[in-house]
Formats: sequence, structure tokens, C-alpha cells
Amino acid sequence: MITAFLSWIWIASGVLLILLVLLHSPKGDGMGGLAASGSSMFTSASSAEASLNRITWTCLIIFLSLAIILSAGWLK
Repeated sequence: MITAFLSWIWIASGVLLILLVLLHSPKGDGMGGLAASGSSMFTSASSAEASLNRITWTCLIIFLSLAIILSAGWLK
């Protein structure tokens, strides 16, 4: 039961991690140029980038921790 629950959280964190990485501002003018128009809900670009980095790292830690826990078979 708990393995199934953690598996769903692992899948959700993986999908969220993909979306968060795609939201990061690119170094060049690639796909990020499409979303450049419009207003920002943050006061500055550095504030938005810092928040996005923090959320991405947290999601990465959750994803990798659950990958290790689920693959090791510690929850039988």
C-alpha cells in the first residue's frame, strides 16, 4: 500500500521536475522566447529564477530519494 502511494508521488515529482526544468530561462533565445511576452508575477527576474531554482532542487531531492527508496526494496 505504501509502496503504491510512494510510486505515485515519485511519478508526480518526475513530471513536475520535467516541467520545472522547462520553465527555466534559457541561455540563448530558444523556446524561452515564446513565453517572454506577458507580465511577470514576480518583482524581478532574479527573484523568479531563485524561487524556481529552489523549487526545482526540492523536487529533484524528492525524486531521487524516492527512486533510491523504491529501487532498494526497503518497504516490503
